Amino acid sequence: MTAILGISAFYHDSAAALVIDGRIVAAAQEERFSRIKHDAAFPAQAAAWCLSEAGISQDQLDYVAFYDKPLVKFERLLETYIAFAPRGLQSFSRAIPVWLKKKLNTRAAIREGLGRSELRTPLVFMEHHESHAASAFFPSPFEQAAVLTLDGVGEWCTSSLGVGSGNTLRLIDQLMFPHSLGLLYSAFTYYCGFKVNSGEYKLMGLAPYGTPVYRELILQRLIDLKPDGSFWLDMAYFNYAAGLTMTGPRFHALFGGPPRPPESSLEQRHMDLAASIQAVTEEVLLRQARYAQARTGMRNLVMAGGVALNCVANGRLLREGPFESIWIQPAAGDAGGALGAALFVEHQLLGKPRTLQVPDAQGGSFLGPRFDPGELERLLIARNMPYQRFDTPETLDDEVVGLLEAGKIVGLFQGRMEFGPRALGARSILGDARSPAMQATMNRKIKFRESFRPFAPMVLREHAHAWFGIDPAHESPYMLLVAPVLERHRTPVDPMAQQVIAVDPDLRRRVNVVRSAVPAVTHVDYSARLQTVDAGRNPVLHRLLTRFHARTGCPMLVNTSFNVRGEPLVCRPEEALQCFEATEMDVLVLENLVVRKDRLDAASLQQARSARARYLERFELD
Repeated sequence: MTAILGISAFYHDSAAALVIDGRIVAAAQEERFSRIKHDAAFPAQAAAWCLSEAGISQDQLDYVAFYDKPLVKFERLLETYIAFAPRGLQSFSRAIPVWLKKKLNTRAAIREGLGRSELRTPLVFMEHHESHAASAFFPSPFEQAAVLTLDGVGEWCTSSLGVGSGNTLRLIDQLMFPHSLGLLYSAFTYYCGFKVNSGEYKLMGLAPYGTPVYRELILQRLIDLKPDGSFWLDMAYFNYAAGLTMTGPRFHALFGGPPRPPESSLEQRHMDLAASIQAVTEEVLLRQARYAQARTGMRNLVMAGGVALNCVANGRLLREGPFESIWIQPAAGDAGGALGAALFVEHQLLGKPRTLQVPDAQGGSFLGPRFDPGELERLLIARNMPYQRFDTPETLDDEVVGLLEAGKIVGLFQGRMEFGPRALGARSILGDARSPAMQATMNRKIKFRESFRPFAPMVLREHAHAWFGIDPAHESPYMLLVAPVLERHRTPVDPMAQQVIAVDPDLRRRVNVVRSAVPAVTHVDYSARLQTVDAGRNPVLHRLLTRFHARTGCPMLVNTSFNVRGEPLVCRPEEALQCFEATEMDVLVLENLVVRKDRLDAASLQQARSARARYLERFELD
């Protein structure tokens, strides 16, 4: 037996992953245990859980693999500060003490984090983009593939092109810091008032409300883009290389003012900026993909890195790009680096053979903790929470489908928790996609988040092509592709009304216009972020959707993550119960146990109202 523990830590989205004899046994982000969103701390709890899930001790580990090379990253930091001196003095004075205290001695920090200062297991340090590339290629269903990784920055590399074949991986081209597509996108994220390293998906969701009027200005002034997708950024407009902010005065002057304060009103200018940087990002990705195909001659492409979570760009790449098939690592950001590091040691360094798996080796990305129904039942009894137990899958499905049909919002907690940022049906909140009121209700009364944010459909894979612009041969099991709603399912909007809606500053009125037969999952540009559901990866959801389709003629449901704004996805049943109580969720399904809010007694209802009041104090809803 060869057991390898992969670790990513100290920047954002720390995680641990365990690979035994080439099989992905367990993987989880630290945030799910610590309850600190995007937790950067050493993933001590995640690592301990991975070992517990496998039933092994630290002494049985053959290797611990870290996802980047801290000393090389420190070298980049010093060289950058010297190059920009004296402008980076304030940033330098903040960053260096952290490096001297912890990050320079990552070996000791890993041993301390694992609680074993005397641990003798060999520690292996990967290059950051090697970890990303390994996370994309080795779990993929392809014997050979081109590999693209794109993010903010690793050590020096910001984007790489490689080739994967069998059990080997080779990087052949790289772009280097400070020229970074991820940091360019994050600069606009910051400028539009969202948090860097977590708000990029908000910027992507905002883009359809705008038009790309600044696209040419960005291409003329900020980025010198070449035909092969390589580029140079004019650093006179940016401050991230040595400062404490992403953008500088010249950037602000170019786009009409200072950055938007977080939580302040969104202007049409911000929506147009979001649309513009999204258009530029898609153009860069398309050019890089065309170059990758020409350079490698491969028919298949795999991707990882934070930019690979841009599902709008991914959708265009699938429809317009040169590759026949694309596979994207579900945990494409830094969390997935832990898995990539472990797999890189297994296959690349140890030379262990790689066995292709269909549809992939990721197991639906259901790699986290699971809980026994008996444990869940004991929790409900201890909390004096009325519930109903269903002893067969058929009776449970009938109950849940009936509730969804009636417009109820259902929290679903079943099986192993997802690895990666997307809820895929294990820790999900579900609703009827046909309901015109569902999006507004979920955003404001369940998620406590911005009104413009779209929701995704989970759709039976065998019916996806009948509703969305996706080829029947393709799939989107990890919610990483956007596709248009087909014309025949769209609802015409009066042209005069459309003109008024298009400039309405209240995004709630824009988003609530019925545009299709499934308005809850149709964005303002008639797009949807798909999750295709198949029986192999997710038999429980496939069975539920099949029953819903038989009853309603609609093969999809709204699927959003089981959490509220500012909190990680729920991991334990206690967190699911708390979220259920504190929001206006109607139903909670814990495996085969169903709790309905309309059947709670007076004491339980009062407890839920108190929990909701505490939650509402934390959020300023737009």
